[in-house]
Amino acid sequence: MSAKVIADDLEALALAAALAGEFRTGASARDAGRRLPRAELDRLSASGLLAVTVPAEYGGADVTQETLAEIFRLLAAADASLAQIPQSHFVYVNVIRRQGTEEQKEFFFGEVLAGRRFGNAQSEAGTKHVQDIRTRLEPRPDGSYTLTGVKHYSTGALFADWIPVLARAADEDGALHVAYVPSGAEGVTVVDDWDGMGQRTTASGTVRLDAVHVPADRVLPHHLTFRGPQLHGAVAQLLHAAIDTGIAGGALVEAAEFVRTKSRPWFEAGVDSATEDPLLVQRFGELAVQVRASEALLGAAARQVDAARADLTDDSAAEASIAVAAAKAHAAATAVEVAGALFEVAGTRAALDSLNLHRHWRDARTHTLHDPARWKIQHIGRHVLTGTRPPRHGLL
Repeated sequence: MSAKVIADDLEALALAAALAGEFRTGASARDAGRRLPRAELDRLSASGLLAVTVPAEYGGADVTQETLAEIFRLLAAADASLAQIPQSHFVYVNVIRRQGTEEQKEFFFGEVLAGRRFGNAQSEAGTKHVQDIRTRLEPRPDGSYTLTGVKHYSTGALFADWIPVLARAADEDGALHVAYVPSGAEGVTVVDDWDGMGQRTTASGTVRLDAVHVPADRVLPHHLTFRGPQLHGAVAQLLHAAIDTGIAGGALVEAAEFVRTKSRPWFEAGVDSATEDPLLVQRFGELAVQVRASEALLGAAARQVDAARADLTDDSAAEASIAVAAAKAHAAATAVEVAGALFEVAGTRAALDSLNLHRHWRDARTHTLHDPARWKIQHIGRHVLTGTRPPRHGLL
């Protein structure tokens, strides 16, 4: 596989906007038929956008988090499922940046620059909670490992060249590691069994790991990430916030287009066009304010993450996490409300299944379940009242 090497932030944003325009065409049909976006993902890989966070010293553009968030917002406004697929890719590129050895960085960043994709085998079902990871890395006498477990909600794994697997060491310490496993490795099975009502084409199914052999140089000590100030969670959650913000913006644009071209005014309005109905105008204004607020919070959070990257301390990391939490909580609520209000402003015809306008709400409702906004609000409140820093668990 070969891929373009993007030079800087401006080129990355221009490419993202152009690809979003391409991906918007056919997004509804892909969702309706659950047609997986393999060709679109190949276009994304070949464009070089998946390598934009590779550090400059390894040949990448090393774009800002503000640029990365905008890339995801643009893509999600066009096709929320497609935007969700590479979220984990960037998270696990970031893990290499943080904990990789020099040799690991050279190898894996080279893979990313060549257009290779990382998937995700992180969450597990039937455990006590999200951090109860039961997948295990058993050491072998030669220093390599045997990896065994079952993962669910494995977005991106079906399309990946490498599957980063979150696992614990099989000893009393149970330290958290990430094993980077080739998707075709013996003992790896990726099952396309995702049947969510939204995010239909993410193929967020099951990964089974049956005594998979993992060389020592493909394992990174992820537990070390959380022993000091870190931005792992802030970066991951920033991209989720960008997806929600994009869904909201995309739904608003489609609602406006529908009203302009297909809606009739309510007879009591006494106007000739739905766009002149004062109550519709009022509602669109309210929705636009919410979308703009989410976009503003997203940009502010991304700049806070960039500032913390430049000077990482306990305080700067905490401020970044709180800013991202605020952006995510607001964007989640906005995405669900705006995608639902689409039917309110567009009217009965918008509910026709053949139009598939409900995909925006289904995507919003599904994606915003990723982690509960109520806990983000709790951490924000404690920080405001007592200055308590948020926890270092990677989900904030």
